[in-house]
Amino acid sequence: MTTPILKQLRVPVVGAPMAGGPSTPELARAVSEAGGLGMIAGALLTPEAFAAQIDSVRDLLFGVNLFLPEEPSGADVASYAEHLTSWFERFDAEPGELVRRDDFYAEKFAWLLAHPVPLVSSTFATFDADEVAQLHAVGTEVWATVATASDASVATANGVDALVVQGPEAGGHRGTFDGSAPDEPLTELLIAVRETSDLPRIAAGGLMDGNDIAPLLDSGLAHAAQLGTALLNTPEAGTKPVHREQLTLAPDTAVTRAFSGRPARGLVNEFMRENSDVAPLAYPDLHYLTAPMRAKAAAAGDPSGLSMWAGTGHRRAQAKPAAELIAEWARQLGR
Repeated sequence: MTTPILKQLRVPVVGAPMAGGPSTPELARAVSEAGGLGMIAGALLTPEAFAAQIDSVRDLLFGVNLFLPEEPSGADVASYAEHLTSWFERFDAEPGELVRRDDFYAEKFAWLLAHPVPLVSSTFATFDADEVAQLHAVGTEVWATVATASDASVATANGVDALVVQGPEAGGHRGTFDGSAPDEPLTELLIAVRETSDLPRIAAGGLMDGNDIAPLLDSGLAHAAQLGTALLNTPEAGTKPVHREQLTLAPDTAVTRAFSGRPARGLVNEFMRENSDVAPLAYPDLHYLTAPMRAKAAAAGDPSGLSMWAGTGHRRAQAKPAAELIAEWARQLGR
């Protein structure tokens, strides 16, 4: 069971799309040139930056990830903003304004139809059947990120080619369609998805090297693996310096809505501990609300007010070039 894209990979590893800075065209290039599949994180980019990043890797086998837009949640964002007053004051920042709820989704999708790429994947929802057909018509393979068996069933019915099965161990935003954060471990989730769908599965969540990947491939639970946290400390990644430092210093990760309004796993810090229990489900409202504070925290090298997305294996992240890591993982997989 495979797809044309998966068949072309010398190493069954996908570099996870990590929106907001860690993913760069340089990282995508390094992963693809090493035999894996590099991904452009298309979310949170202007249409101009989106096009420029994609065009810079046109000579490679690569993919593009999109965050699918969400309807307003109706949550009381204003009350949460008031709750954060002391945090804005601490970093001399004003609350941010909601820029674009849809992340220029329609413009980005239309551009991908006019300028086809090898692969497009979705996060937060699946492309509908018409969108899948449009992408297929221009020669683009389609994957969907799923974090529950029911979401996998919907994506399969809509005609996607493969499923990125994201366990709760994964860093960054959870890919559930309804914004929930189930805790079914990756292995159990892969089994549940296999019972629901015959599509190829790309495992994601807490995987840090070839030794983590091998049992999933050998058992047939997965056909490839997507790794993000393992690449955060590579020189090609756009990870902020303070985030890199905390990868090996911070002892724990946890799932929080405090920074963005959607469940996401990151390194535990003061902001997360203080605000997770009261943060509403309201993405991207909270993402934009806290953005100025997070920018000031990053500039100051202060980890207390910064979202530092990372998976459960974060302390094993290595400060090596991506090509070296892919080669190491390939050896561990006997490739």
